Amino acid sequence: MPTVSIITAAYAPSAEFLPETIASVAAQKMPAGWDIEWVVQEDGAEPFLAEMFAGVSNVSYAANGRQLGIAGTRNLALERASGGLLRVLDSDDLLLPNALESLIPHFLGGSTQWAVGQADDLMTDGSRVSWDPLIPTGPVPAGAVNNYAIEHGGNWPIHCAGLMLRTDMVRALGGWAGTPNDEDIILFSALSEICDGYNDPSVTWLYRQHAGQVTRTASWRAQSAVGRHIALQRVNAVRTLGLISTGTPPVDVAGGERLRVDQPVKDHDSTEYL
Repeated sequence: MPTVSIITAAYAPSAEFLPETIASVAAQKMPAGWDIEWVVQEDGAEPFLAEMFAGVSNVSYAANGRQLGIAGTRNLALERASGGLLRVLDSDDLLLPNALESLIPHFLGGSTQWAVGQADDLMTDGSRVSWDPLIPTGPVPAGAVNNYAIEHGGNWPIHCAGLMLRTDMVRALGGWAGTPNDEDIILFSALSEICDGYNDPSVTWLYRQHAGQVTRTASWRAQSAVGRHIALQRVNAVRTLGLISTGTPPVDVAGGERLRVDQPVKDHDSTEYL
């Protein structure tokens, strides 16, 4: 039976919303003949979350036994994934019941290597805020999302926390980058440069907004400029070396000019949403 592996890097001090995440996975509707495998990898020197997954169907749980960070934790989960497709799921976000069912058909035939559904922001009062897609929905040719990022100061139009990907392609590109943050964007920048994707118009998941988000901290935002610059460097390297022809030239960085990276817009700064 074809399988989708959901990959979650969990961390006990940040597991406040995990019960809701577990319930959202249990509510998934799957196409006939498809199965779910949920690969949970707990980070930290003192594992604490195993009991939360006791009795949960189709869960494969393991603990690092030491602090590795999100990239290393996701890569250890990737080693245990058996599905031909994988879906990233952060431990504080929620899948809507159609999350997997909506995206799987895009991988059946054709050249699609990644797909993403739209997300509503989930506020602390339980309300939802929707956002228009930043790029047109439908097929996305290789290189298109990176052209957007180059033009918009290293801000990508696809939210990596909502991606479904072919597992073999993620492995071929080395998994998530071993950086303190933006490990997902760095992976996606390379993958989307050489592979076609699909931007599905359906709202398939909820991106939880809360004060405890790591992406809201000053230290994360300071490091994000470096992470997103690494992602742009990867795109430029693929184009410079001619690893695949997408009709898009490399960025001119003669004389060691730094690629432009603006402030991140991944999360909304306004406290009115919290």
